[in-house]
Amino acid sequence: MRSLWLLVFSFSVLTGTNMAFPMILSERPEVTGSFKVKDTSLTHLTVHRKTGEVFVGAINRVYKLSANLTETRSHQTGPVEDNAKCYPPPSVRACTQKLESTDNVNKLLLVDYAGNRLVACGSIWQGVCQFLRLEDLFKLGEPHHRKEHYLSGAKESDGMAGVVVGDDDGDLKKKKKGGSRLFIGAAIDGKSEYFPTLSSRKLVADEESVNMFSLVYQDEFVSSQIKIPSDTLSQYPAFDIYYVYGFSSRTYIYFLTLQLDTQLTQVDVTGEKFFTSKIVRMCSNDTEFYSYVEFPLGCTKDGVEYRLVQAAYKHRPGKILAQALGLSEDEDVLFVIFSQGQKNRANPPRETVLCLFTLHQINLAMRERIKSCYRGEGKLSLPWLLNKELPCINTPKQIGDDFCGLVLNQPLGGLMVIEGIPLFDDRTDGMASVAAYTYGDHSVVFVGTRSGHLKKIRVNGVPPPSENALLYETVTVVEGSPILRDMVFSPDYQYIYLLSDKQVSRLPVESCSQYSSCKTCLGSGDPHCGWCVLHNKCSRKEACEKWAEPLHFSTELKQCVDITVTPDNMSVTSVSTQLSVKVANVPNLSAGVTCVFEELTESPGEVLAEGQILCMSPSLRDVPSVTQGYGDKRVVKLSLKSKETGLKFITTDFVFYNCSVLQSCSSCVSSPFPCNWCKYRHICTNNVAECSFQEGRVSSAEGCPQILPSSDILVPAGIVRPITLRARNLPQPQSGQKNYECVFNIQGKVQRIPAVRFNSSCIQCQNTSYWYEGNEMGDLPVDFSIVWDGDFPIDKPSSMRALLYKCEAQRDSCGLCLKADSTFECGWCLADKKCLLKQHCPSAEHNWMHQGRRNIRCSHPRITKIRPLTGPKEGGTRVTIEGENLGLQVREITHVRVAGVRCNPAAAEYISAERIVCDMEESLMSSPPGGPVELCIGDCSAEYRTQSTQTYSFVMPSFSRVRPEKGPVSGGTRLTISGRHLDAGSAVTVFLAQEECLFVRRTVREIVCVTPPSASGSGPSSVKLFIDKAEITSDTRYIYTEDPNISTIEPNWSIINGSTSLTVTGTNLLTIQEPKVRAKYGGVETTNICSLVNDSVMTCLAPGIIYTKREAPESGVHPDEFGFILDHVSALLILNGTPFTYYPNPTFEPLGNAGILEVKPGSPIILKGKNLIPPAPGNIRLNYSVTIGETPCLLTVSESQLLCDSPDLTGEQRVMILVGGLEYSPGMLHIYSDSTLTLPAIIGIGAGGGVLLIAIIAVLIAYKRKTRDADRTLKRLQLQMDNLESRVALECKEAFAELQTDIQELTNDMDGVKIPFLEYRTYTMRVMFPGIEEHPVLKELDSPANVEKALRLFSQLLHNKMFLLTFIHTLEAQRSFSMRDRGNVASLLMAALQGRMEYATVVLKQLLADLIEKNLENRNHPKLLLRRTESVAEKMLTNWFTFLLHRFLKECAGEPLFMLYCAIKQQMEKGPIDAITGEARYSLSEDKLIRQQIDYKQLTLMCIPPEGEAGTEIPVKVLNCDTITQVKDKLLDAVYKGIPYSQRPQADDMDLEWRQGRLTRIILQDEDVTTKIESDWKRLNTLAHYQVTDGSLVALVQKQVSAYNIANSFTFTRSLSRYESLLRTSSSPDSLRSRAPMITPDQETGTKLWHLVKNHEHADQREGDRGSKMVSEIYLTRLLATKGTLQKFVDDLFETVFSTAHRGSALPLAIKYMFDFLDEQADKRQITDPDVRHTWKSNCLPLRFWVNVIKNPQFVFDIHKNSITDACLSVVAQTFMDSCSTSEHRLGKDSPSNKLLYAKDIPNYKSWVERYYRDISKMPSISDQDMDAYLVEQSRLHGNEFNTLSALSELYFYINKYKEEILTALDRDGYCRKHKLRHKLEQAINLMSGSS
Repeated sequence: MRSLWLLVFSFSVLTGTNMAFPMILSERPEVTGSFKVKDTSLTHLTVHRKTGEVFVGAINRVYKLSANLTETRSHQTGPVEDNAKCYPPPSVRACTQKLESTDNVNKLLLVDYAGNRLVACGSIWQGVCQFLRLEDLFKLGEPHHRKEHYLSGAKESDGMAGVVVGDDDGDLKKKKKGGSRLFIGAAIDGKSEYFPTLSSRKLVADEESVNMFSLVYQDEFVSSQIKIPSDTLSQYPAFDIYYVYGFSSRTYIYFLTLQLDTQLTQVDVTGEKFFTSKIVRMCSNDTEFYSYVEFPLGCTKDGVEYRLVQAAYKHRPGKILAQALGLSEDEDVLFVIFSQGQKNRANPPRETVLCLFTLHQINLAMRERIKSCYRGEGKLSLPWLLNKELPCINTPKQIGDDFCGLVLNQPLGGLMVIEGIPLFDDRTDGMASVAAYTYGDHSVVFVGTRSGHLKKIRVNGVPPPSENALLYETVTVVEGSPILRDMVFSPDYQYIYLLSDKQVSRLPVESCSQYSSCKTCLGSGDPHCGWCVLHNKCSRKEACEKWAEPLHFSTELKQCVDITVTPDNMSVTSVSTQLSVKVANVPNLSAGVTCVFEELTESPGEVLAEGQILCMSPSLRDVPSVTQGYGDKRVVKLSLKSKETGLKFITTDFVFYNCSVLQSCSSCVSSPFPCNWCKYRHICTNNVAECSFQEGRVSSAEGCPQILPSSDILVPAGIVRPITLRARNLPQPQSGQKNYECVFNIQGKVQRIPAVRFNSSCIQCQNTSYWYEGNEMGDLPVDFSIVWDGDFPIDKPSSMRALLYKCEAQRDSCGLCLKADSTFECGWCLADKKCLLKQHCPSAEHNWMHQGRRNIRCSHPRITKIRPLTGPKEGGTRVTIEGENLGLQVREITHVRVAGVRCNPAAAEYISAERIVCDMEESLMSSPPGGPVELCIGDCSAEYRTQSTQTYSFVMPSFSRVRPEKGPVSGGTRLTISGRHLDAGSAVTVFLAQEECLFVRRTVREIVCVTPPSASGSGPSSVKLFIDKAEITSDTRYIYTEDPNISTIEPNWSIINGSTSLTVTGTNLLTIQEPKVRAKYGGVETTNICSLVNDSVMTCLAPGIIYTKREAPESGVHPDEFGFILDHVSALLILNGTPFTYYPNPTFEPLGNAGILEVKPGSPIILKGKNLIPPAPGNIRLNYSVTIGETPCLLTVSESQLLCDSPDLTGEQRVMILVGGLEYSPGMLHIYSDSTLTLPAIIGIGAGGGVLLIAIIAVLIAYKRKTRDADRTLKRLQLQMDNLESRVALECKEAFAELQTDIQELTNDMDGVKIPFLEYRTYTMRVMFPGIEEHPVLKELDSPANVEKALRLFSQLLHNKMFLLTFIHTLEAQRSFSMRDRGNVASLLMAALQGRMEYATVVLKQLLADLIEKNLENRNHPKLLLRRTESVAEKMLTNWFTFLLHRFLKECAGEPLFMLYCAIKQQMEKGPIDAITGEARYSLSEDKLIRQQIDYKQLTLMCIPPEGEAGTEIPVKVLNCDTITQVKDKLLDAVYKGIPYSQRPQADDMDLEWRQGRLTRIILQDEDVTTKIESDWKRLNTLAHYQVTDGSLVALVQKQVSAYNIANSFTFTRSLSRYESLLRTSSSPDSLRSRAPMITPDQETGTKLWHLVKNHEHADQREGDRGSKMVSEIYLTRLLATKGTLQKFVDDLFETVFSTAHRGSALPLAIKYMFDFLDEQADKRQITDPDVRHTWKSNCLPLRFWVNVIKNPQFVFDIHKNSITDACLSVVAQTFMDSCSTSEHRLGKDSPSNKLLYAKDIPNYKSWVERYYRDISKMPSISDQDMDAYLVEQSRLHGNEFNTLSALSELYFYINKYKEEILTALDRDGYCRKHKLRHKLEQAINLMSGSS
């Protein structure tokens, strides 16, 4: 199935049809495409309105994505060295501020359709814009030289909006590229002197033109711009205008802005800031900005004002909305989202509203305002722009819709807020972006929220009713990540693109396929969705076949298909029957219908008129298994399937019922199906015939045999008696049937008793006694049933029970007995003193007391317990007395005294016979004694009177201490009051001042209560106790203190599980007893504990949150509430301010396979996981602890793994990871020890050892001394190894860190460098005659006339092909004709024939053909052809390519080659380079790598350029280990950046002065008297040697030979380390000149120079050096780091060279022509091996030309190449050659490092080369005519570059040298004889010799 759909899908994409495909599953719509970034933040998004390509602006990047969001191009825009204070930017003028690497935030992204380019404006360099080519984001220009180029340096990404005018979709051919204008509004961050807030700019055709962005109009008074006046900024420093949205409509341009409300905001800086939203309008052709009008904008819903504009979108409304608003359909409306209130612009409230404005209403308000102003009414009212209120001037003027202002009455501000119509509000998600489009007649609005959701709202009018603006779907896009303002549709409106901080998402505008039924589809409210009837799917109408035909496609709920079936049920025992199915709202079914009963049957239906269909039902009688387990019915889905589509289009339920399952009469006859009960057979059936006779059939509940409900069936235990039950319809058992029985189930035992049926309505269980065990229960309900014929139960009410009871159980006193239920008939038997039935009591008439007798009383009352036992004498204590026989009614209690004091019974609390509760009166004695309780029942005779054994005493409660002594004003402190007798009495209340303290508990010694909030603020409070009626006071005070406050939480994040440590600072924390921290998320509150450190610090464990969605977003989630539970301090329950963030929990992968990992002891263990370092700001990290077994291990944590040093354990150990309350066990470690010996081995060793023991002892003594030495050596070695190991680790770490930063820096520095190409002549000369500067062919030949004549004759001969070939072949045949000669002749010939390139090409082809022939004759391997320069032809070929590829180099390949050179140079110079050996820290070449640790530091010197003034210093980065010459080179590079090398001064001609203060200047040199010499090694001076510090001022000055340079003017002492003493020179004018330390001569002393490393050939190498050298291989990681840094540049170069499609020019003809020639030659010689052809091409072009250029970029550019750069370029060139070779590279550990370095890349490059050769061979071949025309043109362009006569004169030298051989060769050749060529040559020779 799946593959089929893939095929259909790809087909529909290819053919571009709008084919919808059925979704089998109905799922929530998902994002259909996304593009994610990690290392940047996205800011803007735009979609090309024709191609649908997506452009995304980000920090430091612009991306181009395809429509489905795969990245096709990326362009880097930053970071850039900049400083916001530099104006103009540092790119234009050196800036005194410190430059820092600054992010470039994309603030505006627009497509200029007329110019076919992208405008991307950033934040660096004061806000310059780049123009990028739409196809490949190639930077067309970045104008940054004039003030108009700086739009605004504000960093905020969403304060800028632009509208391009003049690029409407007209006829693009007629339109010129530079005709557009850009209206741009920008937040200016307070810099009104630099940037206008609103302006209109020109977009000219040339991106680098100075007129780009120039104001459309400017004279000395007006211009097309508006600036914020400086007075406004001085009054309101925070004033700014943020542009939210810009658009054009008809002839106007509009901007929605958010600006500081100067009316509400206080003038001082500190007060609260209020903002207001305004709409700005101007005419689009108004160049003077006279038409500027600004009106406040807002929205009010339910009385709440919304005034903070968040986003807006202009929309042409659909028909329904237009009619509801009374607009014509071509009038625009505006959807705007506002946030509540006017505060908090940066973090606006989440309460937001979507509002609707019509532009008609806005324009009307503006027109009325303009009219009233022109009538002279009111003021201009624009306080921020006009510093004083200007009145309107009365001017009669006709003001229509197109009025664009005059010089007067402008700019104009509106006073009335234009109110929008609220459509929809949201209080939780926070709406943040909006877009809308029309589908059919509907307007659909899409709203992005701050919680990462997309809301879809159908707007058909104005609420109420709310259906007019219906939210019909919410889709999660990026959970928890706000949707940014730019939300754009694809050109065909099928998709909408959304932008969040790290992701672009594409969603379909509709997801109808998620609805699986007609009701949910049409009830969803989605205007796109309708029900495609015969396809049974929800879709757009376009996706439904035949949607236009009636009833095929439904759009209203009432049109859903309806179905009724008669009959709609049948018995499982029935045979197949015909069903009549009626369907409504279906299209024509004439194609046929199938009836489908689930998987049971499928049969054709008979279609009748008016939607009637006949179906046959299946019969289930033969397949009982189908109904088993389904109970009394099985519901089967009956579906109708259309034969036209093969799909089920409607389904309903059909029921098969099964009566036989029903087991009782009542369930049978009350079944909804026609079931009958056969009472004699006790079965349920639908077939009446099954009942054996007529009267046995029951069909209604009244006819069922059943026991009727009765009141309780009371059965006294152990008494024999019958039980009679009422019933009805009891059947008479027939012959052979058993009689009735009663079945009782008592405590799990079954008791069956025969029963007698008196008649159909009465039955009696016969005489029996019943019993149950134990006296724990007074009564026991017992279940029973009536059965007949063995097991046919009679229906009875399910709740009907028999109650079995015993009188004596639980009733062991007279009072309890008489309290029992009267129906039990229990009484108190005086004789037995038991509770019994009357018949069990002897002589019951006298002895048996029961409730029926009047005035009965139980004698002998008894008190068992009283409480409390103490109380205050003031009374009020409630005393509870428990006992037995305490009267049956409260009125019997006549007399109660407690310790002699009267106590009044409380009737409500009295429990008959068991409990008396009474209230004490006050004791009148001053110190009353205690005593027992006395009471009487009825009268106080001895039988009815009693006294308690416990005594009650009177006490005086008191308290002396309260702790804690103080607590917060809000209360909630647990207060403990200590004292004596505090448990007395029955009730206690505690008051603090007037407020009651909430009672918790009390003991004798203390009372605990919770303090109330203080009514009177902080301060001391009195404490008062009330115990019953006693009032107790003390002078102890409780002090209320100010509530605690929380100021910071560090860190303000945790993981979802919580339990990470937080440090909380605040005030008054010690007043809290049990502080807790709380969070609430998704309605669930969680808390965690805190512990106090001191009054201002506590530490807490973060509370976790319960996150139920699948995976938390990496950016974290914010809880709904976060705060602290500090007693009752409610202000801190929810903290506002810094939001708390929860990042995803770390997770770990299991160890090894199946969670078991085998390791050796001591080897490190890597635990891989995810989210190990949350992406939180700041330096705080999660605290991990890992234990192996019981032992903790040392950890190194990175993004995705923990590295753990395993402890020295063996065996199986479990690994546990603890982090923030989480415990993970990724598995078990098997730590196995290396050596284990078997038992036999041990015995063997033992035996051998015994024999050797004696010998060993002897040896030991002899070697004792030696071992000591060995130990010493071993220790030294160990120390060295440890040092070594740490160095290796350090090196690798450094290399890796550098790699990351270097790539970044390099790419940034390369932008905008101008390439110094050599001109054609110099370039060709350097290739043809390398190393010869002034070659004769460049000079005029100064010669006598005869020589000139002879040379012209010689020239004619050379233009004869046969002569020239003979000449060359003859020379090549001579033994003395050296390789160098061959090259020289080839170059001279090409120079001489420069004017006849087409002829030179013919000769070259012939020579190559001859060479191939010769190669094959000599049986050489054909692959060796053109490998070495062994013939004239090969060098000529090089020169030929040199001439013809010059343009290609300039236009295409030059740039990446130069970039590579610059990158290598810069990368090498970032680290130390040895000035003498040429070795460097960064290198690609192993031979030129410094294999030692060199300590160095980067310094920034401020350099004054030659002839420069103070104040023009340029900061230059150098290293303190650089020699002075190296420093001079770097300074010159920086000062003359972008100037060709040959036009700069050289380092040797300059001196370097170090300036300290005004007078002190030192000249620094590589060698002088301070140079250090150690045992014949002399070290060159470096900056470190002179102790030059960071930031020093240096100057480059021309070298002067003055008296000061002569020796002996100064004598330096070697010991002097600083030069201060020496520089205290007198202030005579001479002494201000530079002083140069004198140079010591080297030659005399015979010392050897060194810089960073000494040449290791020398013998005096120290032992330590040898140690270092031993592991110098570790430094090879540096090669890899350098390679990584340069990788991009190497790739770019190779890609350009090996690519047939180029930006500027097509593939050079020469390459195609020469490759075709080689193919032709191979065909002629029947060479079919593709490898040979490949090798010929590689030897011909890459080897002959490219390798030469790559190794020698100085042939192409005006640059200087030093030895380290040369070594690196050689490695690149070698890689280039390896890429072109066909042979496999077998790599081993002995392979050269350069091959290993690029081993992974070469296969990739090889595929490029193969593709390149293949593409060239596929191109149409070039005819000789075309090639000739091209060559003639080349000759015309460059024919006069060389002096032809000089070249001939040089060539003639070879004629002279090999005169005889050449003449002889001319004689031998027939053609030459025929044309008398020998004769002609002799003539020329004679003419020449005449002159000599």
